[in-house]
Amino acid sequence: MTAIDAARPILSDETWMEEALTEARRAADAGDVPVGAVIVRHGVVVSRASNRTVRDHDPTAHAELLAIREASRVLGDWRLSGCTLYVTLEPCAMCAGALVLSRVDRLVFGAWDEKAGMVGSVGDLVRHARLNHRAEVRAGVEAARCGALLTGFFAARREPREAEA
Repeated sequence: MTAIDAARPILSDETWMEEALTEARRAADAGDVPVGAVIVRHGVVVSRASNRTVRDHDPTAHAELLAIREASRVLGDWRLSGCTLYVTLEPCAMCAGALVLSRVDRLVFGAWDEKAGMVGSVGDLVRHARLNHRAEVRAGVEAARCGALLTGFFAARREPREAEA
């Protein structure tokens, strides 16, 4: 049994989403789309990450994938049983697929992504009946705050272009 497996008090989904929001703000500060992810097991943060697509010049460097990779390394197992992934934005197809493949038990996300979300918006890969693993999902946790962070980020990026017009 690792230190991460030791019993800890369970904090609320809202508390853990605050941790994911901190990661999202780090992404924004670095010029990346503000999405943050935290993986928790038995009340302990196993990994945390923010989007790094711009910084790493890597279209796969989404917060969820980075957090899953790190959690697998920390736990020494590709199966993330007993883990909850908290993320500020509904996962895309790539991230939803990684969540299924890594056997994350539970997903909690903030804002809906009507253009690319694959946990109910565009499709629902995480709970697809034909897949061998389906995660429990709680959607919309701190959705207004998560969405405002994204909206503000993109509005700030549009301002210089609008001033030039």
